[in-house]
Amino acid sequence: MAVDQMKMAQQFIAAIPHANELGMQYTEVNEGFAAMQMPYDARFIGDPQTKVIHGGAVFALLDTTCGAAVMSHPKMKGHTATIDLRIDYMRPATPGQTIRTRATCYRMTRSVAFVRAEALDDSDEHPVATATGTFTVGGN
Repeated sequence: MAVDQMKMAQQFIAAIPHANELGMQYTEVNEGFAAMQMPYDARFIGDPQTKVIHGGAVFALLDTTCGAAVMSHPKMKGHTATIDLRIDYMRPATPGQTIRTRATCYRMTRSVAFVRAEALDDSDEHPVATATGTFTVGGN
């Protein structure tokens, strides 16, 4: 990860208090690409019987990763915000496992960025969730 991209990633996560509370961490940032992880935490369980992490925590991780992918795009100037984010939950995350996400900003216009992402756990066999989204491209 380039020094500027790492600095941007750290500033981005520091500005989002819920990302800190959820324990989100960057694992990689490149031009138009971001990868993050969120360790399993019993505070985020959505179903006490199965111990599966709540879908809202997975959504927040995907949204944050997508935003970071937009912010790291070489054409990005300024700030971004989510316009629309569609999440397809494919299966429950495995209890006790870290959830990892990766997002790619694959197209950027003057005002809108387009992103694809996925969330995985340690099994890596099938995604926990996939996402497609649009984000604003704003000035300074």
